[in-house]
Amino acid sequence: MKNTLAAFCFFLFLHNPAVTRAQPFTPVEITSWKMQSGNVTIIRDNWGIPHVYGKTDADAVFGLLYAQCEDDFQRVEMNYIEKLGRLAEVKGETAVYSDVFVKLLIDSADAVADYQKSPRWLKELLDAFAGGINYYLYKHPGTSPALLRRFKPWYPLLWTDGSIGAISTGRLDENDVKNFYTGAATASLLQHGFEEPTVGSNGFAIGPSKTASGNAILYINPHVTFYFRPEVHMVSEQGLNVYGAVTWGQFFIYQGFNENCGWMHTSGAADVADVYAEQVVKQNGKWWYKYENALRPIKEKNMTIRYKTATGSVTKNITAYATHHGPVMGEKNNEWWSVRSNNRSMNGLIQSWQRTKTTGFEAYKKVMGLRSNTSNNTVFADNKGNIAYWHGNFMPVRNSSFDWNRPVDGSVAATEWKGLHTVDQTIHLYNPSNGWLQNCNSTPFTAAGTNSPRKQDHPAYMAPDGENFRGINAVRVLSNGHHFTIDKTIAAGYDTYLAAFEVLVPAVITAFEKNITREDSLYDLLKEPISILKKWDYHVAEQSIATTLAIEWGEKLLPKLTAKK
Repeated sequence: MKNTLAAFCFFLFLHNPAVTRAQPFTPVEITSWKMQSGNVTIIRDNWGIPHVYGKTDADAVFGLLYAQCEDDFQRVEMNYIEKLGRLAEVKGETAVYSDVFVKLLIDSADAVADYQKSPRWLKELLDAFAGGINYYLYKHPGTSPALLRRFKPWYPLLWTDGSIGAISTGRLDENDVKNFYTGAATASLLQHGFEEPTVGSNGFAIGPSKTASGNAILYINPHVTFYFRPEVHMVSEQGLNVYGAVTWGQFFIYQGFNENCGWMHTSGAADVADVYAEQVVKQNGKWWYKYENALRPIKEKNMTIRYKTATGSVTKNITAYATHHGPVMGEKNNEWWSVRSNNRSMNGLIQSWQRTKTTGFEAYKKVMGLRSNTSNNTVFADNKGNIAYWHGNFMPVRNSSFDWNRPVDGSVAATEWKGLHTVDQTIHLYNPSNGWLQNCNSTPFTAAGTNSPRKQDHPAYMAPDGENFRGINAVRVLSNGHHFTIDKTIAAGYDTYLAAFEVLVPAVITAFEKNITREDSLYDLLKEPISILKKWDYHVAEQSIATTLAIEWGEKLLPKLTAKK
């Protein structure tokens, strides 16, 4: 009877779809996870925010990932499906070239290799990451993953700096990749441009001379949708005590504070990836590219993409190309465009973790010395009154005679990267005399008003960012404010002055007065709204007719202002 039952159970095991699609959890793994869970306490406050306590940092990571899965396993899983280049297995053929795009830039074999050579302390965190998610899946058999039924400890090494879309390509995109690898059209990079975003992040740091308490204040205001990044608190007996926002599926606080200091990240346009125009020829059935008056073979790699269909799944085989600069991701005028970038690194993950345990300005600056943060600007303050700003962090040294906003000649050594700029060589600002600094996804050259870094002192590739009206308004409110408290700082962040209309409204009034006469049929239609806008102080108000007119007009105007030329 026992043998028959065992055989029957084994039959069910083999034919259970939830089991056959992944390696089952072993008794040894389950026992290990149960033991580690005994070192973890998760307390949720009145708002549902998890406060995770562990004996070690790894225990806190284990508990954090378990709590994240409780809140939204689907988001955790989907972020890794995307970073693994396996989105088409869930969404179907329309996502094939999204997967090609990711696989060209992020090689999972590199992540596995980094895991294997990780220092012991980091490997413990990576193992805890996987353990926390897998233990959740074990404890919640009713959870139905879309694809990933076992999480691997090397997954975080695919995605190492915290930004949700942190893939740098020199402005080539998924469509360019699709066009090249299908031969559908030429690449469109030269038509891409920097646009004024309609949303973005605002970070303020206010020094002791401008605060009522004599302490520094840090304002962290990421403009993201509700639950885009959950708030969490992590504590361990190894000195970890950090609160802030974590990106779904990552094990470090992306932006937040500990008892010593705080940091805010804003997305910027600092040039961290470049496009190389390669001169290619085909000889004897093989592709070659020119470099320093010689030919080098184009590297070829078979890429297999699996995608879901109505009846099962299909595989598509693609031959991916690369030069020594990086993967080929576009083409124009018979030139192939390769991309040099740094979209994942073990040092990037180490930097993301170590900053959460920094003890102040000097310690934070030392961690910045790893120079592996590719997607963020940093606004900083500490409990000693220091405030600081860094525009980017990973910054290759380049020949400034080239225009790095466009594809550069890949056939000459003059366009090669020449190492990385030191932190002190990058654009930064420490304790400016005006007592405040800000960044709103904007130029660093207004970060502290008249005390800002000077544009002429830095290579253009360090800060191609333009100014925006959020930055302009931030300078205005911080310049005019004194004796800041937490409440006054929040009020400054939510200031209702719409700086854009300070420019736009006078322009439309002038156009009306110069071009619309009383005899014009538009005159009677426009005179009242123009009269209302003339009297407007550019502040939003709930009952303001001028605000309604301006916003309605602005929404119609914005597509024309940001249209690609």
